[in-house]
Amino acid sequence: MNKLHIVSNRLPFSIVTQQDQISLKPSVGGLATGMKSVYKDFEGRWIGWPGVATEDFSASDFEKIDTMLQKEGCETVPLSSYEVETFYEGFCNRTIWPLFHYFNQYVDYSPEFWESYVKVNQKFADKTIEVIDDGDYVWVHDYQLMLVPGMIKKKRPDIIIGFFLHIPFPSYEVFRFLPWRNEILEGLLGADLVGFHTYDYERHFLSSVRRLFGYEISFNRIHIEERIVLADAFPMGIDYDKFHNAALQTISKTLREKSQLHQELEKVFFVSPERKLILSIDRLDYSKGIPHRLRAFEKFLEKYPEYRTKATLVMLAVPSRNSVPQYQQLKREVEELVGRINGLYGSVNYSPVWYFYRSLPFENLVELYSMSDVALLTPVRDGMNLVAKEYVASRINQTGVMIISEMTGVVKEMAEAIVINPNNEDEVAEAIKQALEMPVDEQRARMAVIQNRLKRYDVFKWAEQFVASLKRIAQIQRDFISKKITPILAQKLLKEFAKAKYRAIFLDYDGTLIHFKKATREEEPGAAPDEALYEILNALTSDERNEVILISGRDKVTLSKWFDGANVSLISEHGVWMRERGGDWQMLTNATNSWMPMVRPVLDNFVVRTPGTYLEEKNYSLVWHYEKAEAELGELRANELKDELTTLVANHNLEIMEGNKVVEVKTGGINKGVAANRFLLNKPFDYILAMGDDWTDEYLFRELPPEAITIKVGIKYTSAAYKLETVDAVRNFLREMSRC
Repeated sequence: MNKLHIVSNRLPFSIVTQQDQISLKPSVGGLATGMKSVYKDFEGRWIGWPGVATEDFSASDFEKIDTMLQKEGCETVPLSSYEVETFYEGFCNRTIWPLFHYFNQYVDYSPEFWESYVKVNQKFADKTIEVIDDGDYVWVHDYQLMLVPGMIKKKRPDIIIGFFLHIPFPSYEVFRFLPWRNEILEGLLGADLVGFHTYDYERHFLSSVRRLFGYEISFNRIHIEERIVLADAFPMGIDYDKFHNAALQTISKTLREKSQLHQELEKVFFVSPERKLILSIDRLDYSKGIPHRLRAFEKFLEKYPEYRTKATLVMLAVPSRNSVPQYQQLKREVEELVGRINGLYGSVNYSPVWYFYRSLPFENLVELYSMSDVALLTPVRDGMNLVAKEYVASRINQTGVMIISEMTGVVKEMAEAIVINPNNEDEVAEAIKQALEMPVDEQRARMAVIQNRLKRYDVFKWAEQFVASLKRIAQIQRDFISKKITPILAQKLLKEFAKAKYRAIFLDYDGTLIHFKKATREEEPGAAPDEALYEILNALTSDERNEVILISGRDKVTLSKWFDGANVSLISEHGVWMRERGGDWQMLTNATNSWMPMVRPVLDNFVVRTPGTYLEEKNYSLVWHYEKAEAELGELRANELKDELTTLVANHNLEIMEGNKVVEVKTGGINKGVAANRFLLNKPFDYILAMGDDWTDEYLFRELPPEAITIKVGIKYTSAAYKLETVDAVRNFLREMSRC
């Protein structure tokens, strides 16, 4: 890897102005911590917005800011106040944020916001393209910049790009609401590696790609026309040692050295040693479930009055997006709930809820983590929730109990915590009681396991694994390119072709010579040849040195209808029938269709159960087509059908073949490789070439003589020696061959 450049909405510094002096203050967030070492170790640049609008400073001051940031390895993307309002406050926070967190009622589908999002993403992409050199890698971050990978890839297809989404990716049923859903996916698919916090988010992304674009997905590899995109889960960690060491220092401090908040809480505990502290820390955001949490705590106090003077909820709500109406309404609701609970259950010496609407310095946060008996984190939707990890890292004596929402990404790493549904207030109330009454030995046993897990996979390990995966997808791309027929390799192959005296050219039809076409039972299945294809075939067959053989899974009636006027040989139904040019059809094997009455009812049942599918009956095979079915349902049913057929055909000479959106049952021992060798028998060919696009063509590639030139169409795994990406590339290559 040459250099690795980081692209994020914000740079890892804040601009500070004091007494007309401008300075930089390093950010302390998880991303800034994890990325600082990465981009410096790989000598890259950090590209982002400095956090201030261009109108906020004079041109000379902004130039000073830019110079200071460049010295820190940063490249600035300037944004006007209008762009900040429409791009960041608009599309990012009023469209993407609520939609991706399942709050569709708050989404603003403003075309003005979208236009600004596109323009600002283009700014980030253009700045990145200015910075990168050949062989560099780029790592783009988060929902503000989802179009950037595609924009970079369009101009620099040679650059390896990673993208990481720090918020949830919603299910297709939610994502489909977005009017610009295709554009967002196209942007993300510009990346070579797309990362998420959890497998759930990865699965939702793959589902949307499959349903909207129909790309083939093998495990977590997306096969698009010219390359492979890898999707994977990388649960983001924290700087574990930083919090752990800070907690150790907190314990060693005297009371006077601690913060005023800590001293006030210490006084409360001194007066009432039985007092238990429950900690709640969140940004004031509707996705965090803060009102649900307060109502659950109120229910807890109502149901268990013995805790009314013993349990205190310290709620820290960090201000967030104050200009958005929903956040203003949320703030009012939270303050009313706090007032109601304190009014109902408080007294002169006891406040059930200590509410703070502000952010706290790092040291104060660690103090709260260290002295709290329970952490209560109940978001209704959260990408990860690093607060939970920070609390765990700060528990020096391994006591303390974590209550965590099942709607957070972090819950996947905290099975030992008390896991709740944040919408079930009774369940949360019971969880609070369970946490407060949990024996110390059990607390330590649970906490020790979580701490060991989080310590091993901290933010640095997270970044390291993502970079390792970037290198891996780069190798996958190189492996593909090594088989790709480049212009130089094409010239070499064409020179060899020109020297040959007698050439056999085996060509698959669907997906190789012509694009797939969706069809129903009532239509003629698939796409008929066009004039351009006839011209290519006529040009090839006009040379008496060329023998062109169309080798297809189609039936002989269809092939005869389409190619009677072409001077080509035909092999149909994967090798059941063969017709050499100028001759008659002959059967190549003793195939039988006596088994069809046994198998047909099974296939008919899957047609009935799966809308958009149909059954095609050939002379010696039955084919279930599911190209028009809903993508995920079709694949699910295809797997079910293969399982059911495997048992059914076990004692019969039958094979199950899977092609492009088809499952075919046919007589065993019949395949394109056997048929091709039968055609070659006793013929003095000194050049053999074969092209095909699906796994039925793998028989052809493997069975042909070693000296044969085998070409896979598409980017899937293959035993072929070479690859061409598309039908158009195949046609261009054949045109060049016809000129030799």
